[in-house]
Formats: sequence, structure tokens, C-alpha cells
Amino acid sequence: MRVAALYDVHANVGALEAVLAEPDVASADVILLGGDVLAGPWPSETAELLDSLGERARWLRGNADRELVGDRGRAPAELHQWVRARLNDTTLDRLAGLPLSLTLPVDGLGPVYFCHATPRNDTEIRTAISPDERWLEVLGGVREEVVVCGHTHVQFDRVVAGIRVVNAGSVGMPYEDAPGAYWGLLGPEVELRRTEFDAAAVIAAIPADYPVEWPVADTREATEYFESIAYD
Repeated sequence: MRVAALYDVHANVGALEAVLAEPDVASADVILLGGDVLAGPWPSETAELLDSLGERARWLRGNADRELVGDRGRAPAELHQWVRARLNDTTLDRLAGLPLSLTLPVDGLGPVYFCHATPRNDTEIRTAISPDERWLEVLGGVREEVVVCGHTHVQFDRVVAGIRVVNAGSVGMPYEDAPGAYWGLLGPEVELRRTEFDAAAVIAAIPADYPVEWPVADTREATEYFESIAYD
């Protein structure tokens, strides 16, 4: 099995379209949606596009998905209201029932554990520069040798106590040094990918009534910021 890991789409349908057009994504056995899929500028369009993938798409719960249908969390209430108003009940029910994690057998890698943030929950922050002991706090009980996560919108690939931890990055809202949509391809190796698209044009097309400012950060800024709040 080959898996295309698409995390943190944040309803950026233009970025999603570009990634889905990649030959390696089109031919993947599973398209793993790693959470925070629909909280963004084009939620209904994103949901419709993903529905067209049928059973190849496997969804995980991210904190933004959970907050749309329950606990508001840290995001502004007006964002959740804006997004919810554009989603039908079927889609909202799907978000409410998403699993926190999923293990899939991947060619060349064996069982791979997929989660949104960490194996413990959907909000915990660990980064490329978090000390090993901090990672070990959240990896306890994980039997798989490869763990794939997202949440911080920054790609990385590191080994902690024999466990390979991969952050697939963000398709729709990456905090990276080069523009594009960031994702991962698993099987038989782990490949961190970037798909080019006209990110500036997409941002310029965000609906005028979208209630929050679109965030932008580079790799260092985002990593240092997330590390500074990781243990609050």
C-alpha cells in the first residue's frame, strides 16, 4: 500500500486541487487526510472535492475539525460560524465521528501510525527542535516504528528512540520558506513533497467576508513560535 498524506488543508481548495493532480497522489492506494481539513476559506468546495475520492480518502480528526462541531478551542468563534454555515449536516456529522488516529500497512515501512498532532491528542505541540525527552512523553505506548503527524504546518523527518517521526507539513497553510503545498508520500520510502501552485492568486481570491486574516510564516519563525508555546 502507498499512502499520500495530506495534512492541514484548511479548505484551501486551490492547493488541494494541485496536490490531487500529482501523479503519485492520483495513483496512491490511500489519500490520508490528517486533520484540519475544512476550517478555511472554501469549506464546501473542499468537502465536495474530497467526496469525489470515495473510499480512497481516509479522514482523521484535527483540532479544527473538532472545534467546528464542538469545543471552540482557541480559534475565533466567528470563524467557526462562518465555516459551519457553508457545510451541510452530512459533512458536519462526518467531522463529529472522525477517529483521532489510524494505523495503515505501508509498503516497505510496515504499520504506520497516523495522527494529527501527537498520539495523545489533537492539540499537543512537538516540533523538529523539541528535545527527545519531550517527544518520548507523547510517544509512550506507540508500537509502530513510523509515526506521521501534522498540526504545526512545518515538514520534518527525525528519529526519536528508534521511532521515525514525520511531519507531512500543510497542504493549504504551510509555514515554509518556499510557497507551495506540502505533503508526504509513504511507500516504499518516506518522501516529503512540495507541489507548486499560484499561492498568491489563491490568497488574493479569499472571500471578502472571510472573518480572519490568512496567516503567513517561514519555517524558522513557525518552529520557534510553536516550540515557545509547546509546553504551556
